[in-house]
Amino acid sequence: MFHVIIPARFGSTRLPGKPLLLIGDRPLIQWVWQCARASGATSVVVATDDERIRAAAVKFGAECLMTSPHHTSGTDRIAEVSRAKRLPDEDIVVNLQGDEPAMPAEVIAKVARALHEDASSDMATAVAPIQSLHEFLDPNCVKALLAEDGRALYFSRAPVPWPRDSAAAGQPTSFAGAWRHIGLYAYRVRSLLQFSSWTPTPLECAEKLEQLRALEHGMRIHVVRLAESPAAGVDTPADLERVRAAC
Repeated sequence: MFHVIIPARFGSTRLPGKPLLLIGDRPLIQWVWQCARASGATSVVVATDDERIRAAAVKFGAECLMTSPHHTSGTDRIAEVSRAKRLPDEDIVVNLQGDEPAMPAEVIAKVARALHEDASSDMATAVAPIQSLHEFLDPNCVKALLAEDGRALYFSRAPVPWPRDSAAAGQPTSFAGAWRHIGLYAYRVRSLLQFSSWTPTPLECAEKLEQLRALEHGMRIHVVRLAESPAAGVDTPADLERVRAAC
């Protein structure tokens, strides 16, 4: 049993009003909600601070909760919903970003199931193999370093692991064995609430990667290895047109 909470905000510097932009005959946020519903989740909730998103979500049949406009991250928003719904400490909540209309339902379920089966972990997420040197060098592609037992060691925007014997002129020439982080998270409710109570940590601030806060506080993150990356989310007008063309 797991729940999916979809944080969605109207303000976006690169694509204002993103959740309500149409893909075919449906707003983007409806596509995300449908992915979540298909995953077998016990409940799916849209969490927003914008009345326009709430109205749209209610219109297509979603449960929607209004949250504080002062949250700095989607994680804080889903923590508020978890408290409001009084979810038990051991329940599992999946944070599915509101700009992921093509996230496969089976990936959502797989990450939730992995956390359920690993009682020693506080969180779970996913990775996929990096496919090109360009991707490896791109700071917008977050890399993950994994232990042999499947837990996360570190996440970075830098090209890691650094291939010392395959570098020239200060640049890697190989990306073998590198993993791309997929921004999908499952939490035990107790871990989610604890995580959201902590202030940002030094590594998190340096890399601008929220999951590092969990690692700096000693949380264990279970990592699911996927065979390939799901289709990318929607951040820019070009992303939106790509998704529209695929639907």
